[in-house]
Amino acid sequence: MGKKKVRVVLKLELQAGKATPAPPVGTALGPHGINIMEFTRAYNERTAQQVGDVVPAEITIFEDRSFSFVLKTPPAVQLLKRAAGVDKGSAKPNREKVGRVTRGQIRQIVEAKGKDLNAYDPDHAARMIEGTARSMGLEVVE
Repeated sequence: MGKKKVRVVLKLELQAGKATPAPPVGTALGPHGINIMEFTRAYNERTAQQVGDVVPAEITIFEDRSFSFVLKTPPAVQLLKRAAGVDKGSAKPNREKVGRVTRGQIRQIVEAKGKDLNAYDPDHAARMIEGTARSMGLEVVE
């Protein structure tokens, strides 16, 4: 059996366990002719344990209109907001701090995100997450 020919690879960030055929799912997948209900059912089953998180999915759609998808870790911003106990980042991150995260929490986020981070070294990955925290108006403490 030969390999299937890939038509397109899409990335969607959806609420875990709560995907519906409505936009953005329907508008992203509909033009490619795949079964939207089948995708939403499979996505919701695989993310049911993570309700409350945004879980990105990388969807590979093949020429025969079949598909497969890989789940990624929640975005760093969401993990940082949860760690700091805040609802949103600062409107003026350089002047107004909305919360704080510890270096230990940053290390936990690096471990959770693992292979989804574009870094070879955990120290570099931690610096990336720290930069994201600071750009959100979070103070990084020891």
